[in-house]
This record gives sequence, C-alpha cells and structure tokens, in this order.
Amino acid sequence: MHTPQRVALVTGGNRGLGFETARQLAAREVSVVLASRERAAGERAARRLADQGLPVSSVLLDVTSEAHIGAVAEQLDTGPGRLDILINNAGIMLDSSGPDGKQASVFVTPLSMMRESLETNALAPLRLCQALVPLMRRHGYGRIVNVASEMGQLSTMRGQYPGYKVSKTALNALTRILADELNGTNLKVNSACPGWVRTDMGGPKAERSPEQGADTIVWLATLPDDGPSGGFFRDRQAIPW
Repeated sequence: MHTPQRVALVTGGNRGLGFETARQLAAREVSVVLASRERAAGERAARRLADQGLPVSSVLLDVTSEAHIGAVAEQLDTGPGRLDILINNAGIMLDSSGPDGKQASVFVTPLSMMRESLETNALAPLRLCQALVPLMRRHGYGRIVNVASEMGQLSTMRGQYPGYKVSKTALNALTRILADELNGTNLKVNSACPGWVRTDMGGPKAERSPEQGADTIVWLATLPDDGPSGGFFRDRQAIPW
C-alpha cells in the first residue's frame, strides 16, 4: 500500500535555523511548505532548495496574523489535503542591551515588549496548533516541534532577557498541555533546544552551526510511532524543564 508523502510546515523558514530545518526535512523526502512573513524572501528561499531537487514550496505567513493562519490552513486543506509536521520555529528576541552591555532588567522592561514577545513566541504557536491539528487528526498522524531554548528552563532561570525567557517558558508549558490533550493519539508534541546557533539571532560567535541546531528538531519531527511526546530535548536527549 502506498504511503502518501508527508507534508511539513516550517514557520520562519526563509533563513537560519528554519531554512536548515526545511532543507533537512526535504532531504528526507518530506514535502515542505516554507513559511515566511515576507513573500519575496520566502519565495527566494524555497527556490534555492527547489533548485537542488528538493520538494519545497513557500507560503506567506505572519504568525501573529489570525487571517494569515486561517489562509494557510485553508491552502493546506484544499492543496495537499493534509499536514503531518508542524515546526513552530518563528521567534523574536527583543530584549535590548544597556550601556553597560547587560540586558535590561525585568524592573525596567516595557510591558509592550513583553506582550510582543509572548504574542510571537507563545501565542502564535498556540493559534497554529488550534488551526492545524484538525488536519493532523484527519489522518491520525502528527508531529509538532516547538523550537524553545535553554533560556526558558525554570531549573536554571536567572535574571535579564525577561521577554525572551518568559515567552519561551510559556512555549514549553504549551508543549506539555498540548501533549497531554493529545495523549492516546499518534500526534506527538515536543520542545527542542537547538543551542546557541550561528543565525541572525544567535550571531556569528555562536558555537553551533545551523546544521547542528536543526538536527534535534528534525529528529523530533520524524519520530516513530513509539517515540516520546511532551518532552524537552537537546542533542536528542531529554533535558530538565
């Protein structure tokens, strides 16, 4: 019996970690829909991979736009008619450095910045899951990977970077809630910490390449049916929350 090709949506897929995740999934014969909030950037990135013979297309998606999320859900429904893998990769870090080189204290961080961080890094993945999990349920299969960070670990939490840290901790909480509500199905939800990666966000001094950072994300995105759900992983190993 022929098994239909898996379909994946990678948010923030036009550059850095998202682009490399899209490349690695496509190299595994997954049909990847590369999502970008800038149409031209997404089309260029998808073309780079398609020119290598990889099954990649692009879609416009600002993850903070409910209209965009609804449009993408409709396109997936009427196009391939399925979604098997969701990579919630799109994220922001708005915490800015002060004159002493330190990140702003939580006591002076604007609430507007906290709200924007939560909107993009935690609430957007929730909206995407609400819109797209029904497509996964239809075929009884799904893998959701929330790209989190060790900076969201409560077990090692310290000061500074409040917007980023709080939003990534919230994303980890969402992973746990989703996994529990999907318990007993073949839909698995996990958080991945890619480490400090050389991207626009991580900077050129970061210790890891995008290829290394994407490895655990892709591993979780392609877990077998007996794989874990509701966990937090780095280098394919479970880490504390």
